[in-house]
Amino acid sequence: MNLFQKNEFKETPFLPVSPEEVPPRPPSFPKKPSPKICGSNYPLSIVFIVVNEFCERFSYYGMKAVLTLYFLYFLHWSEDTSTSVYHAFSSLCYFTPILGAAIADSWLGKFKTIIYLSLVYVLGHVIKSMGALPILGGQMLHTVLSMVGLSLIALGTGGIKPCVAAFGGDQFEEKLAEERTRYFSVFYLSINAGSLISTFVTPMLRGDVQCFGKDCYALAFGVPGLLMVIALVVFAMGSKIYRKPPPEGNIVTQVVKCIWFAISNRFKNRSADIPKREHWLDWAAEKYPRQLIMDVKALTRVLFLYIPLPMFWALLDQQGSRWTLQATRMNGNLGFFVLQPDQMQVLNPFLVLIFIPLFDLVIYRLVSKCGINFTSLRKMAVGMILACLAFAVAATVEIKINEMAPPQPDSQEIFLQVLNLADNEVEVTVLGDENNSLLAESIKSFQVKDEENKTTNGMTAMRFVNTLHEEINISLGTDSSLGVEEDYGVSAYRTVQRGEYPAVPCRTKNEDFSLNLGLLDFGAAYLFVITNSTSQGPQAWKMEYIPANKMSIAWQLPQYALVTAGEVMFSVTGLEFSYSQAPSSMKSVLQAAWLLTVAVGNIIVLIVAQFSSLVQWAEFILFSCLLLVVCLIFSIMGHYYVPIKPEDIQGSADKQIPKIQGNMINLETKKTKL
Repeated sequence: MNLFQKNEFKETPFLPVSPEEVPPRPPSFPKKPSPKICGSNYPLSIVFIVVNEFCERFSYYGMKAVLTLYFLYFLHWSEDTSTSVYHAFSSLCYFTPILGAAIADSWLGKFKTIIYLSLVYVLGHVIKSMGALPILGGQMLHTVLSMVGLSLIALGTGGIKPCVAAFGGDQFEEKLAEERTRYFSVFYLSINAGSLISTFVTPMLRGDVQCFGKDCYALAFGVPGLLMVIALVVFAMGSKIYRKPPPEGNIVTQVVKCIWFAISNRFKNRSADIPKREHWLDWAAEKYPRQLIMDVKALTRVLFLYIPLPMFWALLDQQGSRWTLQATRMNGNLGFFVLQPDQMQVLNPFLVLIFIPLFDLVIYRLVSKCGINFTSLRKMAVGMILACLAFAVAATVEIKINEMAPPQPDSQEIFLQVLNLADNEVEVTVLGDENNSLLAESIKSFQVKDEENKTTNGMTAMRFVNTLHEEINISLGTDSSLGVEEDYGVSAYRTVQRGEYPAVPCRTKNEDFSLNLGLLDFGAAYLFVITNSTSQGPQAWKMEYIPANKMSIAWQLPQYALVTAGEVMFSVTGLEFSYSQAPSSMKSVLQAAWLLTVAVGNIIVLIVAQFSSLVQWAEFILFSCLLLVVCLIFSIMGHYYVPIKPEDIQGSADKQIPKIQGNMINLETKKTKL
């Protein structure tokens, strides 16, 4: 076409678009040259961003790894309440990214949003750590501080989540597309590295360090808080070399308003005289540009496939709640290493780093060579099936744990414990309401009949009976002591870490001595009777009246392997597929929608934990069956889904949307000089 021909007048349709609905494109940020890493094409600024992400993920996952046990043992909540609050917090962390994206895109920009919300993040960690100090107030204050701290952490981590990765991408010039792709791979690696290290380290800080005679939750929360301070400082250090794009307008808001206007406009024009339109979103033509409408059409096709996805996340995120509680009833002694219950969560990021290259380089290629068309939607369906199998395995493990545990009394039953501390045999008779004999036993000295039965929630519990004539002070740790009164005084229960206790220091008014308590194992409860019956001084007679956990924690490995394989097939593939099916202008909306499915999945767990009232193994089976049904629905939806190419999205926008008649706003035709 000759570009220098005479000016002509042509009729061009204009849509009446409100200026406040489609904001003007902001000026592009200055393309100042950024220092490079060791002469490469990679901007130096991404080093600060990757280190920031590593520290932030260490902070988040490290704190979250010990959260369920903190609720259970420190705040003394029930297992159902602990699970519900854990998943409520997780859900909030995936709702707040929408707020963070809105602030960054419409107001502050990505850099300032990350700085300000990171300060909120740090404040949340400080308050959360204060709530874990036993000397600071009572349980009510601890609960209030914990909830305030978790709320601020959720706002901080969720708010910066959609900003950090995108801000790193902004550091690359358009000609460095290949380097940008590699950056995102390194960025994802830093996420898993931070998660891997923190979920291994923070349980050790909790269990291997004693604070005020108990597990050191304050330290387990404080170290992740310190890492978040480092993350903020490192990110701020790169301020002068960052490329900082200005806010570009919140596309999420535009999409919501466009959908709402189309629905309301269709509702207002229900007359039979008004011609129908090809698509329900065409009813937004009076107010929004044609390209936006076509982009939203493409987006809604993908969002329709998102409807079944929350159920998968409902299963995946129980690794930090129900599966951790299951681990407390198992034996963590692996022979070469002793695992804390919350350390089992380290398997997930560890296996993710192994499975991603394994699936991409080996499994998917073998399937392709077999002539199987393993599409993205089929991979996601298989991922759901693997998660179903993981929960079936978890239910089997739970049943075996219950079989090995002592029987629990029914609602109308009790267990009676009788301990004979006399020198001779004692006859014990228990009479019923009508003086009939319910129990008649001859109990020898230091013998127990009908042992008391109660759970220890995986902790090692013990108490002492002092038969001496003077009070004993028993040192159970560097800053923990237990006093037992003289003349058959009985101490309160005290929980300790699993391990060998060959020489526990003890002190009376007249002498110092030590007691050999031997091995105190996972989940057991012990009674020690301190006697002075030998020439070697006071000795401890040991009785295990609640047996130790017998089932090895290694039996959880199959369920972790299955659910992680399902995560790799579902999560990585699903995000890649949905991105390929959405127009470029809708990527941020799609990211927000993906995170919302995670939030809804955690709400499902919260509801089931509070209202199902099922035994644990039955609850695992319920989740497995629900996901199986959802997988079937998703497979049917995927069967009828026709993938589209990016050029199809753009090309369809060129079609003319029908003109409007009746009592609606008409499209105007104006003479315009081209």
